[in-house]
Amino acid sequence: MEEEQAALQRLEEAQQRAREQMEAEQARQEEAEGKIKELRERLKDAPAVEAELQRVRGEEAAARQRLGAAQQRLEACKALGRQRTDKIKRRDELSAKHSIYTELRTAFGVRGLPAMIIEAAVPEIEAEANRLLARMTGGRMHLRFDTQRETQAGEVRETLEIKIADELGTREYSLYSGGEAFRVNFAIRIALSKLLARRAGAQLQTLVIDEGFGTQDAQGRARLVEAINAVQDDFARVLVITHIDELKDGFPTRIEVTKTAEGSAVEVV
Repeated sequence: MEEEQAALQRLEEAQQRAREQMEAEQARQEEAEGKIKELRERLKDAPAVEAELQRVRGEEAAARQRLGAAQQRLEACKALGRQRTDKIKRRDELSAKHSIYTELRTAFGVRGLPAMIIEAAVPEIEAEANRLLARMTGGRMHLRFDTQRETQAGEVRETLEIKIADELGTREYSLYSGGEAFRVNFAIRIALSKLLARRAGAQLQTLVIDEGFGTQDAQGRARLVEAINAVQDDFARVLVITHIDELKDGFPTRIEVTKTAEGSAVEVV
């Protein structure tokens, strides 16, 4: 009896285990059926999902292209930025040079240092030239340098004009005769030469006058010789080159050059 009860109990336990296994299998079957149903539902949407996938992939490719183009533009902008920096630096350098050159142009222009030098030298040249001119003309002529003039607009401009006066009044240089103009030229040249020599810290040793006496009348030539003799102490030597015979006696020493068949002969008289 006990064996039968033990066998029954074992059968009941086996039955219980079988029942539990069956329930577990049934649950798994139901779960599998649910998944199958879900997969079937998903398979119905597969074409739409595939199309969406392709669309997203296309958008991704387009986005990558836009990103690449944007990166290229960014690099180009960076390069332009570097060029801009270089150009600004170059512009600043050129601007600084332009300022310097503008100042130099102003300094060395007609209103700059040359005008200042001329303005400072004019009184000295004018005084010396008038001293010589007075000797050559018996005090009849004198000159004046004008370094400024007023324009029609009322502005003051730098200039250098020679105004010459005699007993008839002040006239322009071009209105004087050849002899009178020569005397003015001679006086200014001697005065300018003496000024340049003093400015150079040297003494003007030699004065050479080559011709130019033909435009002078007899009295003018005599006064010119007097003027030359008057300034001869300022020079170690004065050389006057002329073909006018009457001038030869105006100087104590002459070097006469005579053409001969054998060539030129030189004689100191």
